[in-house]
Amino acid sequence: MFNSLDSLSGVARIKVIGVGGAGNNAVNRMIEAGIQSASYVAVNTDKQILLLSKAENKIQIGSALTKGLGAGAEPEVGRAAAEESKEVLTEAVKDTDLLFITAGMGGGTGTGAAPVIAKIARDLKILTIAIVTEPFSFEGKKRMDNTAKGLENLKKYVDTLIIIPNDKITCVVPKNTPMVEALRVADEILKQGIRGIADLIVNPALINLD
Repeated sequence: MFNSLDSLSGVARIKVIGVGGAGNNAVNRMIEAGIQSASYVAVNTDKQILLLSKAENKIQIGSALTKGLGAGAEPEVGRAAAEESKEVLTEAVKDTDLLFITAGMGGGTGTGAAPVIAKIARDLKILTIAIVTEPFSFEGKKRMDNTAKGLENLKKYVDTLIIIPNDKITCVVPKNTPMVEALRVADEILKQGIRGIADLIVNPALINLD
């Protein structure tokens, strides 16, 4: 794996792969914002959700397993779907210098498939950064348990793991903010995190303090 980002400056092939609904939403926001320093891949088990993606590369995983439906908030289904589609996922991430994986933890596809994709990237010796969200605590114990297991699996394979707890978002938005708006704030944080790191690599002069 890379020991430093220095070797990537200027010529880095950067890819952002959004996994599951939250990951797909984050990718859409980055594309809408005109962030052109990376290429984008959307991954989902749900065919209908995937059709809404603005990514140039859309990958439906586990079509034989889920028949184009979602993973039903079951990470094991998401994992198995990614394993079923391992060959196409490998093709999607190869020839990449820096891979961002973005997903929402707690559900099925993002929680289960993101670690599989991260392992593929590690095996290909790709520098990999995962930026993921944790669910709101009121979403229930099952989603929190799913999250804990998903993060444990994910951190085995990534070089850096950045976790954004959705509960913290309630501290920076007005009290009566609708849930949809709060989730948009989470997407914005994901977008800014990826954009900031990508810009530092593509434009190394930004961190030159001399």
